Amino acid sequence: MGLDINGARLIVKAKSDGVSYEKVVTIGRQGLHLSAGELKKILSASGYQTADASKILLGQNGYSEPLFETLGASVIDSIDASEYENASIIHDMNLPIPDHLKGKYTAVVDGGTLEHVFNFPIAIKNCLELLETGGTYIGITPANNFFGHGFYQFSPELYFRIFNEENGFKIVRMLFYIDKKGATVYEVSDPNEVKSRVLLSNTSPSYLFIIAQRVTKKEIFSRPPLQSDYENISWKHNQPVTSTANLRLRSLVKKLVPVSIIQHVIKSSDFVKKLIRPTGTGKRIFFKKTEL
Repeated sequence: MGLDINGARLIVKAKSDGVSYEKVVTIGRQGLHLSAGELKKILSASGYQTADASKILLGQNGYSEPLFETLGASVIDSIDASEYENASIIHDMNLPIPDHLKGKYTAVVDGGTLEHVFNFPIAIKNCLELLETGGTYIGITPANNFFGHGFYQFSPELYFRIFNEENGFKIVRMLFYIDKKGATVYEVSDPNEVKSRVLLSNTSPSYLFIIAQRVTKKEIFSRPPLQSDYENISWKHNQPVTSTANLRLRSLVKKLVPVSIIQHVIKSSDFVKKLIRPTGTGKRIFFKKTEL
């Protein structure tokens, strides 16, 4: 659990975009997994030129509290099921949080913990309930090619359906990036808006970065979230219709070119896409390159 170079730059950038870390709680005590030079560059880019990156990294034996202090935190807590990393709150996130923690924080940060918690619906509900109205949830979570890393790896659909108006939340940003230094960052489309499953297959370990805000206090999960295409069955009646001219062309191609060659070209094309594009076979309308 912890913030690498990409996680740290997105956490710092979120502060510049208006996220309040005044009262922050991390899910699991988060380490800082980057060099002093990398951290200094990240902080300088967001206006923290005078911050001492080396001191931040050494201040709590490599944990993230000094970074959040630099970003304006006056309260910094961490929640863990055991005491082995000296978390300030010992609580198993498989179980509901006690009432005295509800609505206590301006920011909840999951830097890669919830995929290791078996009872995810309870754990994510806890995260939502920890926030005061106007507070922000930030999640950095495995999205692809983390087979065996934890119990789960997550799709955009899940987080779009969790952080919705029915639960009193809204998604501020949903970002995608692969696990490498200086990764290109992409905005992810909401399946409910583009009326399509936002699918992706690629070859690199990949993350989602979620920023969601608690807009108003409502009962969380009064109704279990539904995958958007099952809640909107009418979508399948709105799919583009292939013209008769295109059908005739496909039929002619099939007659002139052996099926084995067509299949080889299709498979090779998908394989090349996965290798050369971070978003692999994901459609460009679903993953839009963005500048931080």
